[in-house]
Amino acid sequence: MIAQSYGAVTSMALDPIEKKPLSRFYPGSYILSLGSYGCTFRCGFCQNHRISMEKAPPASANYPAPEDIAAAARELISRGNIGVAYTYNEPLCGYEFVMDCARLIKAQGQKNALVTNGYINPEPLARLLPLTDAMNIDLKAFTPEFYREIGGDLQPVLNTITTAAAHCHVEITTLIIPGKNDAEAHMRELCQWLAGISTDMPLHISRFFPAYRWQNIPPTPVQTIYRLVDIAREYLQYVYAGNC
Repeated sequence: MIAQSYGAVTSMALDPIEKKPLSRFYPGSYILSLGSYGCTFRCGFCQNHRISMEKAPPASANYPAPEDIAAAARELISRGNIGVAYTYNEPLCGYEFVMDCARLIKAQGQKNALVTNGYINPEPLARLLPLTDAMNIDLKAFTPEFYREIGGDLQPVLNTITTAAAHCHVEITTLIIPGKNDAEAHMRELCQWLAGISTDMPLHISRFFPAYRWQNIPPTPVQTIYRLVDIAREYLQYVYAGNC
C-alpha cells in the first residue's frame, strides 16, 4: 500500500535557514525547503491553510522521486544549500516520503531539518531521528485546552520535544494569539519546562496576524511579544521575537 500523499510536492524553494526558523543551526546558510499537503491539526489561524487543510493532492502538486530531491539538494550546494527542510505543511503527514528523502540526503553528507507540530507517535519518531539533524517544533501553547481547540493533545508534543532534544538540534516556536495563549503565567510555565530540558534551547516567540478562520482576532500587540520575550529570557539563553 502506498500513501496517497507520497511524493506530492506543492512547494519547493531555497530558503535562508533562519526562515524555518532555525537561528542557531548553521546560521547564514540556505536549505532546500519542500512541502506537501495536509496536517494533523486543524488550527483556525493557519497561514498555510491552502495546502495544510487539503485532504487530497492539489492539482498543482508535482511528484518528484526522492532521488530527484537529493539531486536538487546537491545541485544547490554552490548556492549555500546544506540539505533539505521538510516544511510548509505538516511534513509528518508524508512520513514515508520524508524518510525516503532523508536517507538519501544523509547518505550524501547533507542535513535534514523538520519544521513540525511534533504530533507523532514514539515508534516512527525513533526511526526518523537518526536521519534528522534539526527540528523546529511548534509548541502552540502550554495548556491542554488550547490543543483540544485545534484538535490535538499537548502531551505527545512535549514527549516529542524531550525525545528529539536528546538526538538533534531543536528550536521551539510559539505563536502568541491575543486572548488564546498570551498569558504571562503560561509563558513562565512553558519556559520553565523547556529550561528543564536545556536552557540553551532556542525559543521563537512570534506575533500573530489574522488568518484563515481567525480573522476576527486582532494582531498581537508588539509590546505583548516583547514582554513575553523578557519573561522567557529569565529562563532561556536564546529567545527571539518573530514577526515584529
